[in-house]
Amino acid sequence: MTDRYDYVIVGGGSAGSALANRLSADPGNRVLVLEAGRPDHRWDVFIHMPAALMFPIGSRFYDWKYESEPEPHMNGRRIYHARGKVLGGSSSINGMIFQRGNPLDYERWAADPGMGTWDYAHCLPYFKKMETCLAGADEFRGGNGPLELERGPSQNPLIDAFLAATEQAGFPRTDDVNGYRQEGFARFDRNVRRGRRLSASKAYLWPIRQRSNLTIRTRAMVHRVLFDGTRATGVEYSTRDVAGRRTIHTVRAGEVVLSGGAFNTPQVLQLSGVGDAALLGSLGIPVVHDLPAVGQHLQDHLEVYVQHACTQPVSLQPSLQMWRRPFIGADWLFRRRGPGASNHFESGGFARSNDDVAYPNLMFHFLPIAVRYDGSAPAGGHGYQVHIGPMYSNSEGSVTITSTDPTVKPALRFNYLSTPEDRREWVEAIRLARTILGQQAMAPFDGGETSPGPSVESDEEILEWVRRDGETALHPSCTCRMGAADDSSVVDPLTMKVWGVDGVRVCDASAMRYVTNGNIYAPVMMMAEKAADLILGNTPLPPEPVAFHRHQRA
Repeated sequence: MTDRYDYVIVGGGSAGSALANRLSADPGNRVLVLEAGRPDHRWDVFIHMPAALMFPIGSRFYDWKYESEPEPHMNGRRIYHARGKVLGGSSSINGMIFQRGNPLDYERWAADPGMGTWDYAHCLPYFKKMETCLAGADEFRGGNGPLELERGPSQNPLIDAFLAATEQAGFPRTDDVNGYRQEGFARFDRNVRRGRRLSASKAYLWPIRQRSNLTIRTRAMVHRVLFDGTRATGVEYSTRDVAGRRTIHTVRAGEVVLSGGAFNTPQVLQLSGVGDAALLGSLGIPVVHDLPAVGQHLQDHLEVYVQHACTQPVSLQPSLQMWRRPFIGADWLFRRRGPGASNHFESGGFARSNDDVAYPNLMFHFLPIAVRYDGSAPAGGHGYQVHIGPMYSNSEGSVTITSTDPTVKPALRFNYLSTPEDRREWVEAIRLARTILGQQAMAPFDGGETSPGPSVESDEEILEWVRRDGETALHPSCTCRMGAADDSSVVDPLTMKVWGVDGVRVCDASAMRYVTNGNIYAPVMMMAEKAADLILGNTPLPPEPVAFHRHQRA
């Protein structure tokens, strides 16, 4: 080992970027960030133009291009999973949608043994610390953090019609889904600043890259954490030259912080000898600590697009035409305006699909265009769509290494649609989406449902369509979840340390106790802010007990 750092952060993604900033704020701490992906160069239009989000997904330059194992309840399909292969991680290629989740998500976390300091009152001050809400700071929203959040500004008539349709269907409007009342429909917050994507890297790393005590190494793939007994002493990683030759490096670490995400954090732990002893033994990996929960409890959000043709030429479909792209690019490049400056996920909301749930179990994203994540569009021109799916399904899966080679991707099993409750909520979700899109406010634009289409009507037809057409919403989580020291958890919620070993902590989506009922970027960043205080030994911010909306059951 040729060098020593106080903290080695494995992963320069969302959580890793925030941790690097906070841990290196003390000039006495030497901090190293190891990111397996490439740098997020200032000139890279595919990262920084919001509307270009479709281009990195599926590209070997920006995306690790994961696939699940054949999913037993999805007709044996392998479900594609994009993960950011660049500094900033998936925050550099995601849809820039900022959703905290419902306050009752965190009350649910706190109800489990050992999780009492993760209720909403304890999380709220960290949500506020990380953000500057341009719509205004208040008791729920922050006004002085690194993440500037703007509210979707679009005046497209389809967005106004959709919001009116939700009211006609009996759902309330809300001023702010990240404020007092999440339940309802509104314009969404997004991670866009002055027409450019505001990734975690840009918000947290770019302003402090010149700190002499901070080192960031990209294209550095971590192989394993090194242990002396059960005490972590360093990290082994490799770099690759232009000819593709790999060089192995080791560094000493006072502490190792794993922030590789829900796939790579359990992979690194398993490669390092921390995990299910039977699995490790089958691969010849010496067992440092038998911790069966590593890689278990994988949760995600599955989604589909309910699409309609549009009878009026008001959708964003023209922006997909190839001949327009140079003009859209120029407008964005020189004025930071036009279609290129928007992520287009500007409105939506949260609803309950039945009276059994205490808080919204469905999230809607409305787009004034009919298009898929990869940029493909259905035939027929103008259209619009809602993205819909259950938000806290009880289906769970796993992340399991199959090789001692760190470049071999682990086996991902999500088990989508594997429970009766999951299947019930899927049927409810599609019927509810159809109810909203069938309201009078949409009638002037409605050219008929094109996907799934009128031939899909019965419960079984709906489920078969979901099996055939469902995609991940890209929210994998919970594979090294926080909780009490038992067989069902990996991380001590009071310290973020991995149970049973010393000198290793986890902070990323893998540490979530349960997936929240929305996009998970905001919760991950909140966790990173709180974890930084726990790692540094700072007194955590005091809880802020505020009243928030709770549905009153009949």
